[in-house]
Amino acid sequence: MKKFLLAIAAAAGISAVAFHALAQAPGPQHGHGDPIAMIAALKDKLNLNTQQQDQWNSVVAQAQLARQAAHASFDQLKAATQAELAKAEPDLASLAAQADAIHQQNATARKSVRDSWLALYANLNADQKGVVRDAIVAKLARMAQIRAHMKERFAQ
Repeated sequence: MKKFLLAIAAAAGISAVAFHALAQAPGPQHGHGDPIAMIAALKDKLNLNTQQQDQWNSVVAQAQLARQAAHASFDQLKAATQAELAKAEPDLASLAAQADAIHQQNATARKSVRDSWLALYANLNADQKGVVRDAIVAKLARMAQIRAHMKERFAQ
């Protein structure tokens, strides 16, 4: 019984790690602290030309495909975890290896999407890059203000 409970706890831990890795799916997160992702939130302010718009559409499509792949791989891992836990002696090493492979695959996809956003940024003109810079500076200032408020609040 003790082994069984330990196996369930280990599998739950592996699933939690995999879920955390997959929850951070690639693609723009609409400016939640990630300067690269903030570009997506600024589309209307950037006044993209036709070439930039085509590149934008391509990057967004790539991000959506990567996100869908991450969700599909999470579903696979979830199914594998459930199948292993249905066994009398689940192979946790196999689940860990599968979770590691999925994490690596998703990390590669995130880097690819990030590189595409950076390539788009490189094709922006000076005014457009200024819009991005100003938005990042404003976001960092808001984050610092929130941190200061939270420190003050929890210091009491």
